[in-house]
This record gives sequence, C-alpha cells and structure tokens, in this order.
Amino acid sequence: MKVKSLSVAIMLLFAIVLIGANSLPAMAQEGEMQVIDEVVVQVNDDVITLSRLKRETRDRIEALKQNGMTEQQALAEAAKKQPELIAILINEQLLLQKGKELDLATEIEAAVNARMLEVAREQGITSIEKLDIALKENKMDPVAIRATMRAEMMKQAVFQQEVDRRLYFGFSTDEVKKYFEAHKDKFRKGESITLSELYLSTMNKDAAAVKARASELVAQLRAGADFAALAASNSEREKNGVRTAPQDKGKVGTFEVPSLREDIAAAVKDIKAGGVTDPIKTQEGYQILRVDERTAAGTTATFNENQVREAMMVEHQPKEREAYLQKLRNEAFIKLSDSYRASVEPLLKLSTPASAKSTEKTDKKKP
Repeated sequence: MKVKSLSVAIMLLFAIVLIGANSLPAMAQEGEMQVIDEVVVQVNDDVITLSRLKRETRDRIEALKQNGMTEQQALAEAAKKQPELIAILINEQLLLQKGKELDLATEIEAAVNARMLEVAREQGITSIEKLDIALKENKMDPVAIRATMRAEMMKQAVFQQEVDRRLYFGFSTDEVKKYFEAHKDKFRKGESITLSELYLSTMNKDAAAVKARASELVAQLRAGADFAALAASNSEREKNGVRTAPQDKGKVGTFEVPSLREDIAAAVKDIKAGGVTDPIKTQEGYQILRVDERTAAGTTATFNENQVREAMMVEHQPKEREAYLQKLRNEAFIKLSDSYRASVEPLLKLSTPASAKSTEKTDKKKP
C-alpha cells in the first residue's frame, strides 16, 4: 500500500531533529569494558554522542544542498557551524529533561498519536498500524518519526508552559492598553488576498524539467490562457491520493498578507488581481500562484485584549526564551569533551564554566 505523497506529508510535520541513543558499553574479548560511541557532552544524566552529532550534521548538510549549496560548500558550512550545533543539542536535551520533570510525557504522547492519526486520515489510511506499514514501504522509520515529533512537541510544550504563558498573563491591563495605543498599525485589519495554485511535483522527476514546464505554463497564463483550465489539467496537488484541481480548479483560499509564508508574500507582493507569479520553488515542487482578488487593509485599529497580549508575547518571546535556556544551562551539569570544550563553552555563556562544574562534581565524590 505504497502512498505516493506520504513522504512529503511527513516532511511537513516537523523539523528534522532526531533524538540519538545514549552511548553503550560492550565487553571486549579480554573482559575489558570498551565504549562503542564517543561522548561529546554530558548533560546532567544524559549524554550527546558522536554518532548523534554526525547524524545531525548529515541532516544539515542535506538541507544546505537542497538550498543550493554544492557538496563541498555544505560540508564547509556544517564544519564551521558544528560548535553552534552542539550548543543547540545541549539546549534541546535540557528542554526534554525539563519536560519530563514537568510530567508532560503523557500529554505529549497523546498529541503524537493524534497527529499520526491525522496524517493517516489525510492519506486515506484507516489506522496508525496501516500508516506504519505505509511508512516502512516508503523507506521511513515510524519509530524515528515518532521520536522526532515527541521531541519537538515536548520542547514547544516546555516553552509554552514555562515562558509563553507567564509572558501572556504577566502584562498588566495598563501595559496592554498602552501597547495598543503605541502600535495601532498592528491591530488594523491587514490586506487580504485570494489565491489559486497550479502545483507541479518534483518527486522522482528531473527538477530542471519540472521548472522548465512551470515556466512554460506561466508564459501561457500571461498570454491569456485560462488558469482554472490549466490547473485542472496540470496541477498535481493531491488529497488522499487524488488530484484536487479537477474539482477545485486550483482554488486555495483567502489569507491575510502578513500571515503568508515569507517566500509566497514576496512572490505575490507586486502581483495585481488576475496576475500570476513566477514559479515558486518549494521543498517538493514548484507552485504557480494566481492572485484572484486583493482586499485593502483596514484604516481603523480594533482593540482586542487577547490579540494585544499575543502581540506583546511574540515581541518578548525570543529574549525570554533565550533567558530561560540560559537559566537551564546555568543550573545544569554540563561536561564537554576536551575535543569540543574550547569551541562550544563560550557559546553556552555559563555563569560557572562547564570545566569548573565538572571539577566541582568530581570533588564532591571524593571521600
């Protein structure tokens, strides 16, 4: 029961950050303990191993190549950014540990199961068990996918409970009203746009040929061809394995311009109603968008306390989340391997250097 578009659907679910297993010891023939995986850093009672670091690095190299870098450029960039990657993995491990401490595991597991079931239904699959079979047939590991989703959901849940919620409810009524008065432009109804789409997939195809075909279709549309007809006959967007354009003629819907994906917002910025964009490259193909209608932004700001609080939260969120991560790092036992300490420790900005913490923990164990 191979599902043609299943891999694309899964790729859209989460950032590709797999959780590696801890290093394990094995007995040598002479009876001596032999470590089969190097520890890059110990984070409290967990470790980040070299195999996990290599796996994460490979993922980032592939992402860089998909964004246009050559193999050599991607390797060089990944090597340069390796200390930052290790710091990111330390942050992630601390968030996962905090999630367990907050007893979020049951809630997260339920959310993972619900999302997997949703994906199954989107693909016309009747159960999670059958979805697992379809994933394996598409050379994807259901266990790894769940681990990734579980980790991503756990990290976000910790941020939401420990940082975002406190921020949202922490502003006084007076602060909320003052913010609204000072930022009224944010609370005017934004410009909206109605879009139709003609989509060409690059899955198992020559990407250059698909791009050339997309350019041909754009030329036909700008010469006066009917968008609905071309979409119905050419668009490859599917739902439950069935092409949708023959029924919906490529209609996508109406969106507020500020909420559009960045690349789409840029592509439609100067397109008038009735016009079409150049082909837009996505991870899995090319989109051609037609601007069916534009509605101008409103001129009057409307006060909605929840919206204002959310805007204030979003504005403060990056700084507060980083401060929270810094607190977790300062309170944690972090022991970096000698091979990585000099490049990674400065990025952690610890109140007590990791090397000093390691010495303190060792000293406490002495009789």
